[in-house]
Amino acid sequence: MGRLEYEAAFKHFDKAVKEDAGSALAHFGKAEAALGVPKFEAEEILGLYKKAIELDKENPQYLDAIAAFCMDLGRFNEAEEHYNRAAGIDTDNAAYYWSEFAVQYATKAPVVMEQFLDDRTRDMIRTKALTYMLKALGIEKDDAKRLL
Repeated sequence: MGRLEYEAAFKHFDKAVKEDAGSALAHFGKAEAALGVPKFEAEEILGLYKKAIELDKENPQYLDAIAAFCMDLGRFNEAEEHYNRAAGIDTDNAAYYWSEFAVQYATKAPVVMEQFLDDRTRDMIRTKALTYMLKALGIEKDDAKRLL
């Protein structure tokens, strides 16, 4: 993977999964490698991430990765759910997950929702992104208004 040889990496992780189907790391590696191989469909990659999470429910890295992938797919509700689960598990870094959601949502949602993008939808996107950014910063809405 470090040499960007995703197809070769995929084959290695596939072999690892066949040798140990209970290895969350092997399923996660397979998903990560599949991202770089154009022939793999999004649903197949999501399935690999979900299997890794099923096998290791407490790994925030897996949740962060699937959340980012869901963002890229425009599956914002799923991304939000995964970022929140990661924040709940990795409480020391919760602000990172919430801010990541906020920035990615504010950036990607208008593009995905372009055909429906009116002032109301734009405000809805900004409100949700801002709510998560305030959460990441540990600032209540009233305090943010006062500070601004």
